[in-house]
Amino acid sequence: MRPHPDTLAPAAAPAAAARTATRHRTAVHSRGFRSRLGLVAALTVLPLTAACAGSATTPGGADAAGGDRPVAGGTLTLAVPYGPTCLDPHQGQADALFSRAALDSLVWQDDSGTVQPWLAKSWKISEDQKTYTFTLRTGVTFSDGTAFDAAAVKANLDHVVAPATKSAGAAQLIENYRSARVVDPQTVEVTLAAPASSFLTGLASPSLGIESPATLAGDPKALCSKIVGTGPFTSAEGFTPQQGITYQRRADYAWAPEGAANRGAAHLDRLTVRIVPDSSSRQGALTSGQADAAAAIAPVNVARLKADPKFTVQSAVSPGVPWSLNPNTEKGPLADVRLRRALRNGIDWHLIVQKLYFGVFPAATGPLSPSTPQYAAGVADQYRYDAAAAGKLLDEAGWAARDGEGYRTRDGKRLSLDFLYIGEYFGQYTALATQIQAAAKDLGIEIRNQNLDTGTYVKRVLAGDYDLLNSSANNSSPDALRLVFGSAHIPTAKIDNNAARYHDDQVDAQLADALATTDVQRQKTLYAAVQQKVSQDAAILPVFSNAYVLGTSARVRGVAFEQQSFPNFADAWLAR
Repeated sequence: MRPHPDTLAPAAAPAAAARTATRHRTAVHSRGFRSRLGLVAALTVLPLTAACAGSATTPGGADAAGGDRPVAGGTLTLAVPYGPTCLDPHQGQADALFSRAALDSLVWQDDSGTVQPWLAKSWKISEDQKTYTFTLRTGVTFSDGTAFDAAAVKANLDHVVAPATKSAGAAQLIENYRSARVVDPQTVEVTLAAPASSFLTGLASPSLGIESPATLAGDPKALCSKIVGTGPFTSAEGFTPQQGITYQRRADYAWAPEGAANRGAAHLDRLTVRIVPDSSSRQGALTSGQADAAAAIAPVNVARLKADPKFTVQSAVSPGVPWSLNPNTEKGPLADVRLRRALRNGIDWHLIVQKLYFGVFPAATGPLSPSTPQYAAGVADQYRYDAAAAGKLLDEAGWAARDGEGYRTRDGKRLSLDFLYIGEYFGQYTALATQIQAAAKDLGIEIRNQNLDTGTYVKRVLAGDYDLLNSSANNSSPDALRLVFGSAHIPTAKIDNNAARYHDDQVDAQLADALATTDVQRQKTLYAAVQQKVSQDAAILPVFSNAYVLGTSARVRGVAFEQQSFPNFADAWLAR
């Protein structure tokens, strides 16, 4: 949990069916996190130029009218609500959409969550599961002309965990990393301090995208505006805060992962990402032709856009921990599990989500999104709305009396809960907070929504001076449970993910065991037990599963969603 209210940015086959039901995606393999919650800068609108598509040429043999065959050339312009605080995913909570165009990863996750080769063509794991030996692809180069090799892998892993990098999330993905040794130019040996079944999944994340070692040795601040990778696009100008970035096609790119629809250079000449914070302005840019695609289409507008044959809407439900309220289990009224359960079951969360989001964001049914590997569907019953049972729990806990405004009291004191948030980043959730506040009042609970500046928020969170916080975690590994419920991640000295301040020794042990084993069935059993326990303890109040909603012109083809639910434009093209 970090100060930003939006998704942190993320395996095995059980999640595949859920993912198939919730994603509307192209019929190609995606290439595959965004973990923890990032503090995202407030951004202003950059006017979009009208010339989005540019000129297009058709490669030999392609249908001149576009048809269903890829067309080479043109510029695709994408409008997004915000940009990263730092383009370098090793440092900041970089939006994967911004960095993935330039950065490839050692491995990638397919739609079932299985880790597949990419820049690493194969690997071996030692018997004690602490040593990974990767054999790398040959002929791969960075866009600055330098070769990708074992030394580059070592430089990147060392850079992620270096104290000077001040990693906001990437380091957590490989927190058991100890060292890397260059065996030869195409072989690197990675040693972990302890077994970590989530290590390969972490390496698949855009947060662990491989950057040119020549750039890693310089000023870290320079990487916040320009990164150099082995990816299908490069940017000469780099990222401009509050404006965006333009990527140019790499003509020599030839190492996409197996399963990608396009194994060679990108079809597009350019990919331009423009920051347009206002939702109406983003959609207006799309419908007027100023943009070819727009992210974060407002749920109220999705059905109308889908009905227009000039446009399409694609969406993908994010894996990981849903957008949730996190009750302070350590102190205050919600330290009483009966109150937490009453709040969980006494509010019709599904009705609120449906009214506000029109089915675009599905109501949450547990501590993990259904698209997450090892999601335990069996816990959903604990989140069923039951106002009568909730009232009995509150009465049992001694909050039976009511004051003149209808709020419950005990010993003359009103049952009040402080919900903290940073208003600068919370605007899109204001209506949700108001609905929750009203529903809690019907239950007899006063929720005091407190809009704070960042400094005050951080101070109060570290002191545990709150009753409710909100967070989410886009994570394509069930290890997200450890980051959100493991006692080591309670925010004390620094902002961290366990906003509920939840501490259970058995849960800690189960999460550690799940991380240490590669036995998928054993993992499933352990992660199911954790989901059952934290649900029983009402350590989280899940509200809805985040979804990436992308509106595009009907001309846009070939967009695929990665495992962590963000669009990848490496295979995209513009029909004529």
